[in-house]
Amino acid sequence: MTMQAYSLEAFVADLRQIVAATTDEAEILERVGPLARRAVAEGDWLRPAMYEADPALGFGTTLLHVEPDQSLFVVVDSWLPGRGVRPHDHDTWAVVVGVDGVERNRFWQRLDDASRPGYAELRCIGEQSIQPGEAILMPSGGIHCVTNETQRTSLSFHVYGRHLNHTQRRQFDPQNNLELPFIIEAR
Repeated sequence: MTMQAYSLEAFVADLRQIVAATTDEAEILERVGPLARRAVAEGDWLRPAMYEADPALGFGTTLLHVEPDQSLFVVVDSWLPGRGVRPHDHDTWAVVVGVDGVERNRFWQRLDDASRPGYAELRCIGEQSIQPGEAILMPSGGIHCVTNETQRTSLSFHVYGRHLNHTQRRQFDPQNNLELPFIIEAR
């Protein structure tokens, strides 16, 4: 018996069914994680142009899918060698799967009550590096930063419950206790 190919279109159809069936984030993450890993393993969506990244930012984002209502946002991020992104949240659930290279994720906890605009106190609470095919499941409110500590561009596959530019996503500067808006530009 031959296993049927799992296309990006089939993955998106499965995502739609999952979020239509439940609003429980833990259940969504549990169900989406293995499907995202399967979509990465299939890789029919992978293109050489996805390795391109903005040298000023240190990363690039390639749009694979977004629903008309801005939900179910699927992208591939490229990370230049030695680069990454400071601590940030997503303001939605997220599944990240390694595609090529190693992605180091450090996780943070917010210590203040978020009552002062532009101010945030964070503490690093752990880290996890993901290899190709490995996944990180993050509920809304999770804070992490990403670094590519290798000598070549790495890629990761990202699935979100909402387009990140249509959330209240923030980035943080832990050394200066700053909270800033975080908008991305997807190609």
